[in-house]
Amino acid sequence: MYNHEINYEKRSFEAKKVTWVGFIVNTILTIIKIIAGIFGKSNAMLADGIHSLTDFFTDIVVLVGFRFADKPADEEHNFGHGKYETFTTVIIGVTLLYAGYNILKNGMITVYEVLIKGATISRPGLVAIIAAILSIVFKEVLYRYTKIIGERINSPAVVANGWHHRSDALSSVGTLIGISFAFFLGEKWTIFDPIAAIVVSVFIIKVAFEIMLPAVNELLEASLNKEEVQYILNLLDKSIEIQDCQNLRTRRVGSNVAIEAHLIFSEKISLYNAHEISESLEQQLKHYFGKRSIVTFHLEPNKKKIEKY
Repeated sequence: MYNHEINYEKRSFEAKKVTWVGFIVNTILTIIKIIAGIFGKSNAMLADGIHSLTDFFTDIVVLVGFRFADKPADEEHNFGHGKYETFTTVIIGVTLLYAGYNILKNGMITVYEVLIKGATISRPGLVAIIAAILSIVFKEVLYRYTKIIGERINSPAVVANGWHHRSDALSSVGTLIGISFAFFLGEKWTIFDPIAAIVVSVFIIKVAFEIMLPAVNELLEASLNKEEVQYILNLLDKSIEIQDCQNLRTRRVGSNVAIEAHLIFSEKISLYNAHEISESLEQQLKHYFGKRSIVTFHLEPNKKKIEKY
């Protein structure tokens, strides 16, 4: 889960580089989609192009978020600026949710108008099909590239942005299906365009919630997961000098964590030795969770016999 080798300067550079690559690709694809939608007479492709405009917003949000998250702790932010990255992730999730909702709403309105009111959908041109294929290929490659980098540098914001690329690819898949049916089979099949868009919107909304919920939990000061807490307890348990661990509290701060605990030592151990032991444990935890992680141990003497754990 944690990359112990990558430093924070490299992490920031990698995050910004992959985001700039996405920004450039998104710019080109959005222009292609909107032009193809206009000249190919495809409302679906035009809507897909407008959906791609949201990627501009999320790319900028990631870049701005990392600019703040890179800052070290200061007087106003004693625990650092890691939550800016978390907040960025929430914004991306909300943007995805909004995009998915609009695709769902427009698709249902179009289906209603065709089935109930007898409205017709114009037959699109071949240029719209080509644009949809290009979008699927490039956005899927961009998704895989962004997700790999995001996981390597342990950045939920970059991973979330990768999923936004995937949502755009899925949107284009729905667009391609609908346009293909309308183009190759005639006007009677044009209703498959909005139907495919409705199916795709459900997946986009699902991904939006999967991205937002962990980030919202972090902003609400949720503890680390069970596996991470167990790692901390196992590490403390290995130290034979520590007789008990009490009041363990954990939370996430962006890509880092904050850990606090009361360590119970024998009265026979000097304060100096107890401090050396806790310092060693702190370094081991920072090696695992990241060097900017905040580890606070309160050292206490064991005034009565305490059964370990």
